[in-house]
Amino acid sequence: MITAKLLANHPASWQDALRTAITDPAELLAVLGLDPGLLPAAQAAAARFPLKVPRGFVARMRRGDCADPLLRQVLPLGDELSEAEGFVADPVGDLAATAAPGLLHKYQGRALLVATGACGVHCRYCFRREFPYGEHQAGRWSTALAAIAADPSIRELILSGGDPLSLSNARLSELGSRLAELPQVTRLRIHTRQPVVLPERIDQGLIDWLAGLPLQKVVVIHANHAAELDSSVEDALRGLAGAGATLLNQSVLLRGVNDSVDALAGLSERLFAAGVLPYYLHLLDRVRGSAHFEVPESAAVALHAALRDRLPGYLVPRLVRELSGEGSKTPVA
Repeated sequence: MITAKLLANHPASWQDALRTAITDPAELLAVLGLDPGLLPAAQAAAARFPLKVPRGFVARMRRGDCADPLLRQVLPLGDELSEAEGFVADPVGDLAATAAPGLLHKYQGRALLVATGACGVHCRYCFRREFPYGEHQAGRWSTALAAIAADPSIRELILSGGDPLSLSNARLSELGSRLAELPQVTRLRIHTRQPVVLPERIDQGLIDWLAGLPLQKVVVIHANHAAELDSSVEDALRGLAGAGATLLNQSVLLRGVNDSVDALAGLSERLFAAGVLPYYLHLLDRVRGSAHFEVPESAAVALHAALRDRLPGYLVPRLVRELSGEGSKTPVA
């Protein structure tokens, strides 16, 4: 692990933590004591999809180890520049599911609001790494919320992005007030990586906002490896649970990150100890630039079977993939 001396001074707020996130591949390599020979490829890949990683997340990585599972999720690599058959800009059909600017309607009874294009970390396998956020932020929630109001079948609203917790507490309060005008919406689901990569974000203002919402609340976090969950993350998760949120986790099966039974079992155990139920284990969404992360389906099925043998059923996430045009996630047998 990296000592605090290798990082910048501890930020005074989550906004400061975001502003001081590492965005230069040279700095990331230097902080971690990695081979400078990695720099040209990292710079080339970052020119296509920028590097962004909070320093607190970097502090959980092993110094001098380019195979560290947290580092692999954020380090730009030359592999991202290679074209691979079947890997495309919109692998899950987001654009085809657009019901209004900023609103995706794929599944019956629920709709997804692209609340912001901002995120606390740029994961190299992100399926929205080429999403046209600028086109979806016009109006900015008015058109999307009007579309929801006109559809009484929508009972659950999913906040996604980007990361919806990149919004300030004031903006979230504004959004909450707008949701109160939609009586058919009874459940709010928030998909966020911030509690894991930027636990400072779960401040008292956010907790108070969440606790005050007159809706059922589900927070789906995104952790892929047990090493992501330190004491600061556990504190953030306790805050969310204390605000009345049900906590779930979804992971992506990633080669070189969590493609072993030990890694997956360790993640499930650590999540449950922190009050989070393992929910989904996704096969990789085949976004352009991510082919080097893919685990073959046959290997994924074997890993999942071994996980079922090792853990009680409630700790085994469902193995799924998302297919464009389907009405739900597709289980992988």
